[in-house]
Amino acid sequence: MAVKQHPHTPTLYRRAGDYIPRVAAVHDLCGYGKCSLGVAIPVLSAAGADVCPVPTGLFSSHTAFPGWYMHDTTDILADYLSAWKGIDVEIDAVYSGFLGAPEQVDIIRDIYDTYPKALRIVDPVMADHGKVYPTYTPELCQAMAELACEADILTPNLTEAAIILGREWTGTDLADDDAKELIDALIAKGAKNVVLKGIQREGETEIRNFVGGVDCDVFEVHNEFIPYMLHGTGDLYCSCLLAAVLAGRDLYEAAWFAGNLTRDAIEVSTKQPHFQERGVSFEPLLGKITALLQV
Repeated sequence: MAVKQHPHTPTLYRRAGDYIPRVAAVHDLCGYGKCSLGVAIPVLSAAGADVCPVPTGLFSSHTAFPGWYMHDTTDILADYLSAWKGIDVEIDAVYSGFLGAPEQVDIIRDIYDTYPKALRIVDPVMADHGKVYPTYTPELCQAMAELACEADILTPNLTEAAIILGREWTGTDLADDDAKELIDALIAKGAKNVVLKGIQREGETEIRNFVGGVDCDVFEVHNEFIPYMLHGTGDLYCSCLLAAVLAGRDLYEAAWFAGNLTRDAIEVSTKQPHFQERGVSFEPLLGKITALLQV
């Protein structure tokens, strides 16, 4: 397969004048260790979006720390969102990430029903490098897999793609044809556009992502691989991708922007004390996100 290098790709959101789009950000809130809402709110705000948080759980820290505390917010979400209906909140995009319970998928579907024209972005945060995250049960993984198939933009890593498709994880060294087959399979299950993240081939110093959709041939974007695993980089990538989309950039431009900024943030992070525990540092780069609004 020849992967298309400079494709024509869809523009999924057209920004109208001075209008500020509103995003329902359905993620957990983490007290220490930057991820989830702690990333989505500043990144999307820097891109001129109004971020409306829907907290799926409250964490003392991210789960790479020992002794973390989690509070599941499932029981409050129905009343929380019902109150939005009572004040005529309008939403332009629904961006979901980490979920705390299978029932939260039904809550997201209710948001979809309430805002049928909203762009649906699903980052199926549940696993990486062949391992499921510690709070995820088989039932929650199955519910997340079902939600993934309803996305306008789906952003799985290779482990999450395998779970969604009911396959075994085979590692990160994936050929072009295999990446395309995974994307085609995810689209066949219902996702409209897929960003498949984290292909790293043996002996290479690049990280590759592959993108394809119902109206978009598969193409590849790649960045220098910086050899550190940092918590929150997936959240940063997807938030930057959506930031670019909401700024009116097409999918090709958005994928390149997200990859470049995430790579730059990892480099910034390596200069911070205890960076491998603390999580991804992106704050000095927020100006690059705001620059997306410049025509």
